[in-house]
Amino acid sequence: MATQESSKLAPTDLIPADVRARLKDLQLSARRASGAQGFGLHRSPSRGAGLEFAQYRAYEPGDELRQIDWKLYARSDRFFVREAERDSPLDVWLLIDTSASMSQADESRPHWSRLEAAKALAACCIELALRQGDRFGLAAISGAGLQVTPLGSGPRQRDRCLLALQALRASGAWPDEAQLRPLWEAIRARSLVLSLGDTFDEATPQLLERFAAARREVLAIQILTVGERDFPFHGGHRFRDPETGEDVLSDGDRVRADFLERFGAAQRALVSRLTAAGIRHARYVLDEPLDAPLRQLFLARPGG
Repeated sequence: MATQESSKLAPTDLIPADVRARLKDLQLSARRASGAQGFGLHRSPSRGAGLEFAQYRAYEPGDELRQIDWKLYARSDRFFVREAERDSPLDVWLLIDTSASMSQADESRPHWSRLEAAKALAACCIELALRQGDRFGLAAISGAGLQVTPLGSGPRQRDRCLLALQALRASGAWPDEAQLRPLWEAIRARSLVLSLGDTFDEATPQLLERFAAARREVLAIQILTVGERDFPFHGGHRFRDPETGEDVLSDGDRVRADFLERFGAAQRALVSRLTAAGIRHARYVLDEPLDAPLRQLFLARPGG
């Protein structure tokens, strides 16, 4: 059944009204899934006079006297300052696959392609970041290389990002590693990185694994068509690879079981790989509510 967000959206708003209303329950958060000391919503690696004790360090000129632990001084005859982790904005980067495969849509809804879904999901995240006072930026990745909207905050930054999203077109294949090097300069350690794409190209999970290993908080939403999930094709059908242009003629009924088995195995392998790298992930199929993957990743829970 088609959902409201399946209709073609007005060019001035990438977020359907019903989805926008449901965003109030969501909050962007970063939680290191892979180890030791994680960090949560707006929990900064910087230190200050916050609410939660983090560690002691030696007193330095300029520190506030109220931060000195006088009981520890009495025992050690040395000045130590109590540090606490303090709330601060996140740096949120949205990585959007704009290679040719993102132009795919289902026959019943030709205007709702993978890329249109990625734009709308990115717009939702931008609204959440704006509401929380976070900084946010975009990096669109295609055969032409990178299109980067640098980090910023506030309504003007939102408008810049939305204009950049609306201009995106799907083309080419995933670029080579050399073209992606500027990402490493732009996306600093402990940034939150959300990948939006089909995640089919081997270079995509490799990039996400590298970011996770380099202490970026990485999340991924894989965007699939209904055809890939259900393979609802009957009789003779022409299948085309959008990146290579190669056509394959086949009988949908005859190859359905084999396709679904192979596709399911590939999906399970990808999920296992992302999980092993500490990458939180969700799947979005083009006939599902737009906010479904966001709710899986960012639904606010009592107590944080």
